[in-house]
Amino acid sequence: MGAERKAYPLRVDPALWAAVERCAAADLRSDNAQVECLLREALNARGVRLKPPVARKRGRPPKEK
Repeated sequence: MGAERKAYPLRVDPALWAAVERCAAADLRSDNAQVECLLREALNARGVRLKPPVARKRGRPPKEK
């Protein structure tokens, strides 16, 4: 996730998207982060192994001297 991310338009049934939003809220994630987690879980369940995502740096950038 530290590298460039792929933007992809997605058409989803409204009821399915509402369920994703509820899950995201329960897990304190954004909708996009929840979709990514669900995709990773589904791929893992099918035996597709991925490298763990690189954590993004959070917070303010360091002050310039």
